[in-house]
Amino acid sequence: MLSKKLTPGTAFEQRMLQSLRQERMVLPGARVGVAVSGGADSVALLRLLESLRDPLGIALVVVHFNHGLRGAESDADAQFVADLASNLGLECIVGREDVQAAATRHKWNLEDAARRLRYAFFERLVGEGRAARIVVAHTADDQAETVLAHLLRGTGPTGLAGIYPAAGSIVRPLLHERREDLRKYLRGIGQAWREDSTNLDVRRVRARIRERLLPLLEQDFSAHAVDRLARLAGLAREEEVFWSALVEDRFRALVRTSAGKLGIRVRDLLSPMDLCSTEESPGAAPDKTEQPLRAVTERLIRRLCHGLRGNRRGITAAHVKQVIRLASESGSGRRVELPGGVLVERNFGDLVFSIAGRGASSELATLNGSRPDAYLYVVSLPANGAVTVSVPELRSRVRLKVIDWLIAERDTKSEPTALDADLLLSPLVLRNWRPGDSYRPRGRRQIQKLKKMFVAGRIPSRDRGLWPVLESGGQVVWARGMPPAEEFCARAGTRAGVVIEEDRF
Repeated sequence: MLSKKLTPGTAFEQRMLQSLRQERMVLPGARVGVAVSGGADSVALLRLLESLRDPLGIALVVVHFNHGLRGAESDADAQFVADLASNLGLECIVGREDVQAAATRHKWNLEDAARRLRYAFFERLVGEGRAARIVVAHTADDQAETVLAHLLRGTGPTGLAGIYPAAGSIVRPLLHERREDLRKYLRGIGQAWREDSTNLDVRRVRARIRERLLPLLEQDFSAHAVDRLARLAGLAREEEVFWSALVEDRFRALVRTSAGKLGIRVRDLLSPMDLCSTEESPGAAPDKTEQPLRAVTERLIRRLCHGLRGNRRGITAAHVKQVIRLASESGSGRRVELPGGVLVERNFGDLVFSIAGRGASSELATLNGSRPDAYLYVVSLPANGAVTVSVPELRSRVRLKVIDWLIAERDTKSEPTALDADLLLSPLVLRNWRPGDSYRPRGRRQIQKLKKMFVAGRIPSRDRGLWPVLESGGQVVWARGMPPAEEFCARAGTRAGVVIEEDRF
């Protein structure tokens, strides 16, 4: 049996209440999903929020994702969470997927597959309106473990930022709290929790960091090691906010988009901004990329890759150096190939970034499809107004209009296929259909392949190859004539909608 529900009177609860109000992670009137695995951290988070829901003015729903990796133990965790939610009088939503099968199918490692599917489940709940935000229970210990894992794997300043307190609809209010303090809180209110046996499996790097490295650091080097690593992550995040804003400004000012390619002048890449003083000190190396601007150049290269692929996974410091060498030392006609099918070619005074076409050796050489007239255009969505993309392959123009949804939704004739601008990752990619494309259409519970939707919509086979689709962050969110992706639809609460129109030449 659970102990009697506490009022927010303990110092721990009061501190959490103040922190939640200051950080505005949850807002009054919101329906908040609490991700509960059954472990001590997530159970403590649930009990804390349950005791604070009245002063916070929020409603709670418990969410649990069963990875199914530990057989009966996983099922027992799910039952424990369901019983806990029932005893607290809360709704419990349980999701389950075959993580092992997904890892094998996509060639992900098991831990990555579990994380991807778990967060996809959380995003679906938010997209369906069943929760405004999902709160997860990462702690200062998790933050310290993440920073150390990144350091040991090899990372730059970006990796030192560790776990972010908020990412989209996911928020983490316990990043400043120690794991042991949460257990003390649970013991104080007589609340049990479950232990995940895999957390003690020291064959895993994270488990070795948790069980061996961090205790060694705290015992032999500094009792405050966890707090200092967490503080380092916070400082790194502040730096990343600055760098992201600066690089985005340079990207928009210097990069040209044409026919699915991104171009930048070599001199702009190597000297992407004007400094107050451009004089070199005596004996300085002639390579300007060794000067302070190199940091901007390196980040701009990664941003160019992100502009084509929607992510920058696999782009290492060695790859960035290759591009810098191409810009500073090579002649016209030379090129380098980067992970994800990104080709960088020197064309006289320009560098052109593109996705490898047919016949290239890249793992994504067929990204644009097998047709010779396939296409891919990168779209930068404006804050307001419209952007038009001419698609000669379709003999049409595709226009993305950003509209005030608070006004549009009051109009009974408002566009039913609008997307939520705040949920889209920029830049977007407009391209032709590829075999295997799929997404969950508005109003449907299951993901569907576009090919099946073509059949249902009686789209002739000859028209399917060039059928336009829109990608956001590598995920299909819209296809001509089809309902948009459920998770990205404009709905009540949307601030800005995106309406997609097409005109023939």
